[in-house]
Amino acid sequence: MKPVLGFVMLAGLALFGADGATDAAKKKLAEGKYEEAVADLDAAYQKNPKSAELKKALAGAHFAQGQATMKNEQLPPMRKYPAALRSFRKAVALDPGHAEAKSNIQTIEDVYKSMGRPVPQ
Repeated sequence: MKPVLGFVMLAGLALFGADGATDAAKKKLAEGKYEEAVADLDAAYQKNPKSAELKKALAGAHFAQGQATMKNEQLPPMRKYPAALRSFRKAVALDPGHAEAKSNIQTIEDVYKSMGRPVPQ
């Protein structure tokens, strides 16, 4: 997957602070290595679940992964939208106030509903 450039990516990266795990994840996100960044942040968060910074960073990484998946023109819609939806839902589970992730969830769910298809879980 190619890195997503622009405001959305920069906004996601702004969530990262000086912590080593978040700095490493920030670099991986910038390189388009979304799965690695999410895995690294998830491992760090599991070790330190009280860290608000790691929780916010992990939500941001899931969001960035969802954005990259949703905008990936090489993936067919039947593959990219369910995957993006899962990433956005994970972002909201970690950060219930993540407005952009909520908006993207609603958009994808509305598309499925308008086609008369079940919304992927």
